[in-house]
Amino acid sequence: MSLDFVILHEDIKVVLKAKAVIQEWLNQVGLELKLELTKIVHTLEEYEGNKPGFDFLGFNVRQYEAKSTKQGFKTLIKPSPKSIKTHYRELAVICDKYKTAPTQVLITKLNPVIIGWAKYFSTQVSKEVFSKIDSLLWKRLWRWASRRHPNKSAKWVRQKYFPSIGTRNWVLNDGEYILNLHSDVPIVRHIKVKGNKSPYDGDWTYWSSRIGKHPGVRKEVTTLLKRQKNKCASCGLTFRPNDLIEVDHIIPRSKGGDNTYKNKQLLHRHCHDTKTALDKKTYTQPKLQDLPEGYLWVDDMLILRQGCTHEKGRLREEPCEVKVSRTVLKTSRLYKGVIWKWACLV
Repeated sequence: MSLDFVILHEDIKVVLKAKAVIQEWLNQVGLELKLELTKIVHTLEEYEGNKPGFDFLGFNVRQYEAKSTKQGFKTLIKPSPKSIKTHYRELAVICDKYKTAPTQVLITKLNPVIIGWAKYFSTQVSKEVFSKIDSLLWKRLWRWASRRHPNKSAKWVRQKYFPSIGTRNWVLNDGEYILNLHSDVPIVRHIKVKGNKSPYDGDWTYWSSRIGKHPGVRKEVTTLLKRQKNKCASCGLTFRPNDLIEVDHIIPRSKGGDNTYKNKQLLHRHCHDTKTALDKKTYTQPKLQDLPEGYLWVDDMLILRQGCTHEKGRLREEPCEVKVSRTVLKTSRLYKGVIWKWACLV
């Protein structure tokens, strides 16, 4: 069994004493410190031949001199050189393994590796490293594409394997699948845990919104809490552990809303009650007065159906059956309006 840990202190004497105490405690449980893996370093200066800084969990922690700060230095946490080489070697192995595979297959193999590694280091100072790896990977992909068509020109290879998509150029794609770049992953700084917070303090809303899970709380609730940053989607206030929280469908199921996360949100119970009342609120439609038989409305006028037809919003007279007859216009009053009657008189 191996256990990785770091001890930090500003006084070298305290660090040496801590090392002795840890060694004594490990001996009691049948373990010991590996001398080849245990070293004491300084984060800003060289110490006993060791370079400044140390690697831990794939990160390199080191301090750099900076005149612009009050302390005279700044601490930067970056991907370690070892983790960078390991990751690039993994990408190179995939490219070599799928030399003759279609572009779509190569992209589907590279994308999960790129996104997973980039997201792991996206909380620290990694932007320059991402751009550097993207540059190295592009050179390897260009060799991969050129090798497949040794008799084709560079322009032809570029148009086939690296066609422009929108504003993006020189990115491997086949029109449907596109390669994800390390630099596409945004840098999101890690937010420190509040000094008075503990996973065992009962503040389930804080920890659910922070890590997206908490014992005894449904995955649905913790996921929505994290997405909403622990705030009510209606009133915008921060949830507290003793608040009554309910899951709401943004578009009600009765109105065709689905049951996916995109259509769900967390609300206070009283906010949920208010929204539900508004969703169910109906407005009475005005009831039109029944028209007398044989009449219809045309262009805000009441027209008699008898003896005429209505085509494409225009009123057309019907010809009389007898030639000696003529069409005349008669008026009468009904419902406080004028009713125009068309009739054939003999």
